[in-house]
Amino acid sequence: MLVNYSLDSIESENAFNSVTLVPRLDYSVNLLAGIVEILQEKRIELKNLNEYLVTDFNENEKSHIQSVELEHLVLYSLEILLKIQNQISSISGIHSIPEILPSSIPMIRTISAKLFVIYPTCSQKLSELSVHLGSIVLDAATLTKARFDFSKSNHTSSLLLDEVKLMADSKLNKQYPLVDFFKLFNV
Repeated sequence: MLVNYSLDSIESENAFNSVTLVPRLDYSVNLLAGIVEILQEKRIELKNLNEYLVTDFNENEKSHIQSVELEHLVLYSLEILLKIQNQISSISGIHSIPEILPSSIPMIRTISAKLFVIYPTCSQKLSELSVHLGSIVLDAATLTKARFDFSKSNHTSSLLLDEVKLMADSKLNKQYPLVDFFKLFNV
C-alpha cells in the first residue's frame, strides 16, 4: 500500500509538534526556578552558619574546610543554574533552541552528579530537568532540521563550568579572606 503525505499535513504536524514544545519548556523553566530557589535558601543558610569562618578559619580544622567546600559547591551549582536560566530566557523561537540549549545539558548533569550525595532531591530534579531539556533540544532540532555538534556543546559547557568556578572562587575569596582557595581546591 502506498501512502502519500501532502506537504500541508507535514507542515501541520510540525506546527503541532512545535506547539508541544512550549508547555514542556515552561515546565522546565518552572522546575529550574524551583531548584534555584532551593539552592538559594541553602546558600543563605550556609553563609549564616559559616559566618564565624570569616575571622576564625583554620586550614588545619577539617570541619572548617568541609564547611567552606560545601558552601563553594552550593554557590558553584547556583551560579551555573542561574547562567542556564539566562540561556533559556534568551530563547527567541524554535530555531534558537538547538543553538542555545545543548551546552546546558552537560552542565546540569555535572551539577546533578556533584549534588547527588548531599542534596539527593535537587539531584533528582536536575536529572529530570536534563531529560526534559534534552528531549526539547532533539525535538526542536528535528523540527527545524538543525544540526548540532556534541563535541562543540561539551566544549562550550566545559568553558562555562570553568568560568563559573572562577566566579564562585572569587565571591567566596571576598567573603572569606583567610581562606586560600587555590590551595584548598587544588590539593
